[in-house]
Amino acid sequence: MTIPLQTKRLTLIPATREVLAADLNDRGRFSLLLQARVPAAWPPPLMDEGVIREFLRIQDDPSGPIFAAWYWVINDPATGTGTLIGNGGILQAGGRPDTAVLGYSVLDEFWNRGYATEAVGALVPVIFSLPGITRIIATTYPNPAASIRVLEKNGFVKTEDVPAGAGAEEGTICYLREIQGPVSGRK
Repeated sequence: MTIPLQTKRLTLIPATREVLAADLNDRGRFSLLLQARVPAAWPPPLMDEGVIREFLRIQDDPSGPIFAAWYWVINDPATGTGTLIGNGGILQAGGRPDTAVLGYSVLDEFWNRGYATEAVGALVPVIFSLPGITRIIATTYPNPAASIRVLEKNGFVKTEDVPAGAGAEEGTICYLREIQGPVSGRK
């Protein structure tokens, strides 16, 4: 999963080890690797140094769970430049090899513009193309409601079935999407 994904307005750039390390240690290199401006407000909510370090640890463990993440860059066709606005990715749920746990975060200044809906919509078929993955879950807080709308617009439904290690914190609710027939790109 090292090929960028393209949507109508976004480029989703894979979070390789090099990109993650630059995000952690070298903003100039990070910007260069993404070919995008990195806003001063970076990182978005929930994407702190500890999370990036954990992603690097997981990438270094070949026996670990499935992991994939992307940085989201909005493209400005008028100038040909990009701006980093968010990120999202998955981990395999502990004890549920058929289930991926989806997480995403967007800088506040880019909320309520449909970017997360667009990015998650591009990620769903890619996630379902992974060997053995037939379910995607995501947890969110009831507020802001926009996060719930992102999931619902992408075919997720509320569920009480939360696998262990799925990132469900106190006060969160869980949404699920399962494969419904053939998925584009599925092997």
